[in-house]
Amino acid sequence: MAELGFHWPSLIVYLANFTILLVILYLVGYKPILRMLDQRAERIRGSLEEADRMKTESGERQTEMQRQLDQSRQEGQALIGQAREMADRFREEERKKAKEEAERFLAKARDDIERERDNAVEEVRRHFADLAVTAAEQVIERSLDKNAHKEVIEKVLEESSQIERGT
Repeated sequence: MAELGFHWPSLIVYLANFTILLVILYLVGYKPILRMLDQRAERIRGSLEEADRMKTESGERQTEMQRQLDQSRQEGQALIGQAREMADRFREEERKKAKEEAERFLAKARDDIERERDNAVEEVRRHFADLAVTAAEQVIERSLDKNAHKEVIEKVLEESSQIERGT
C-alpha cells in the first residue's frame, strides 16, 4: 500500500482525527442543529395547526354571522310588517272617527236647522196672528179680544197645515 501512497500510521492518525472531528461536530453542531430544526418543525406544525383552527373558527363565525344577519333581516321585515299593519289600523280608526264626527256634525246641523225652522214658523204664526188681529180691528174699527182671535187663527193655521200635508 505504500506504493499506492498510503502511509498506515498517517492513515490511522487521519482516521482518528476525522472520527474525533465527527464526534465533536456531532456533539457541538449536529445535535443543536437537529434540536433547532426539530423545534422549528414543531413551531411550523403548531402554526399550521393554529392556522387550520383559525380557518375553521373563521368559517364557523362567518356562518354564525350570516345566520344572525338573516335572522336580523327577518326580524326587520317582521317589524316593518307590524308597523305597516299598525299604520293601516290607525288610518282606518282615524277614518272611522272622522266619519262619525262628520255624521254627528251633520245630525247636529240638521237638528239646528229643524229647530230654527220650527222657531221661524212659530214666529211667523205669532206675527201673523198679531197682523190678523190688527187688520180685523181696523176693518171692524173696534178692539177685539186678542186671545180669542189668536185661538181662531191658530186653529185656521193648523187646519191649513193639515190640508197641505194631505195634498
